[in-house]
Amino acid sequence: MAKSGLKSAESVTTKKRILISQPRPESEKSPYFDLERKYGVELVFTPFIKLVGLEAKEFRKQKIDIASFSAVIFTSRNAIDHFFRTCDEMKVAVSQDTKYFCITEAVALYLQKFTLYRKRKVFYGADGTNKSLFDVINKHKENERFMYVCSENQQDNDIVNWLKTHKCDFVLAFMYRTISNDLKSLFEKKGYDIICLFTPSGVQSLFDNFPKFKQNGTIVGVFGNNTLKAAENAGLELLIKAPIPQVPSMITALDKFLAEKNVKAKK
Repeated sequence: MAKSGLKSAESVTTKKRILISQPRPESEKSPYFDLERKYGVELVFTPFIKLVGLEAKEFRKQKIDIASFSAVIFTSRNAIDHFFRTCDEMKVAVSQDTKYFCITEAVALYLQKFTLYRKRKVFYGADGTNKSLFDVINKHKENERFMYVCSENQQDNDIVNWLKTHKCDFVLAFMYRTISNDLKSLFEKKGYDIICLFTPSGVQSLFDNFPKFKQNGTIVGVFGNNTLKAAENAGLELLIKAPIPQVPSMITALDKFLAEKNVKAKK
């Protein structure tokens, strides 16, 4: 396993170690920590990527008049952060009538940090899938100009293709870029039984750090259709997937997987 810099799950003889490729939750009440207590596992939180905001002068090169769009599409809290940061830097006053279309309720609620939250102008998908987001957008597409805020080097192609196919008036607004973090020291001494990936850029970061990465028994979990496609294209075998029916989040996916493993171990 030396070539990839990782150890196989078989080499881990103590408590199960699960690598979550995101920042550690700020609240100790996070459901992730419930999983630790419930199954006696160790969770390690380390973001595989970092986002760097495009400066206002870079954004201006896209020649996008933010104020001319009546609706904004967000698929992450990061996108919300960078949208309002860019507006502040460019001294753009966001209209109180602007509508926001979000991938999940959690992302939608994050808008409260920046604007008055009113249900008549904030919409979100029912189950965190692109399809549920499309169902919401479809009800408004005839009357809105959409701005899809995304990374310069990572967009959700399913969303872009849907907007094109359904002849929506939209523009891609690149307000940040994604960069791989250095993960080599993370794997120097210990291996992980499970690695959870949340974005295509997270998959890319894994292989940027370990070009010859082989699973060798390590279980890989993914969240989101685009992450799944990126992981499969990279040759990874996936045993944990979300969102799917009855499994809306990575936490519920891990809970289900660990519960099933416990049942098998007791037989």
